[in-house]
Amino acid sequence: MLRGPATTTQRIVDSITAAIVERRLMPGTKLAEQRLADIFEVSRTVVRQALNQLSRDRLITLEPARGAFVATPSVEEAHQVFELRQLLEGAMMRLLVQRITPAQVRELRTHLQAEQTAIALNDVAERTRLLAHFHSLLARMTGNQVLEELQADLLSRSSLISLMYQSSQSASESSAEHAAIVDALEQRQLQAAVQLAEAHIEQVERNLRLDPRVPDLAEALKEHL
Repeated sequence: MLRGPATTTQRIVDSITAAIVERRLMPGTKLAEQRLADIFEVSRTVVRQALNQLSRDRLITLEPARGAFVATPSVEEAHQVFELRQLLEGAMMRLLVQRITPAQVRELRTHLQAEQTAIALNDVAERTRLLAHFHSLLARMTGNQVLEELQADLLSRSSLISLMYQSSQSASESSAEHAAIVDALEQRQLQAAVQLAEAHIEQVERNLRLDPRVPDLAEALKEHL
């Protein structure tokens, strides 16, 4: 079936976004237009449209005379992204405690089982995808499409930040925190759900190496003197 230009452009955007979220594309990776055109079997014009959209979403940077690169978020941007995520997660809990259905709770429980399976199998790509998708599920379950779109943007940018600043948080720890959030939602415990969700995002940020110690030059080189 033939794809229209808009559909093809979105396919490229979705593929690159997924590769970033799933840690298959690293910050700073060059995205050559002709190479992408060959991979997706489209014109460079269509590729350029996709890259422009990704640039607006701040997932890539377009540099004059150099081309497109996967973005490398600054420390300040990282703090701002997680600050907004913390606010958003708390807001989602306030909506979900009122709206969540037994069927949605079951869906979340099934998702948690998938997380645990991927963790047990040490399937890094799958567990990374599932841990991020948990938050996408929560956003979808609010029924607010604008919130869902905002969450998707923040999750993509968070994935880039985690790649750059090497999170030390274990997958098991994150999944356990997800399970506690689901418990609170199922019991419609508003205060607990908000506190757990906000604490979870705070913990994710805390485990990033956003403030690396800059050593003395002599200390850094002494082993080779």
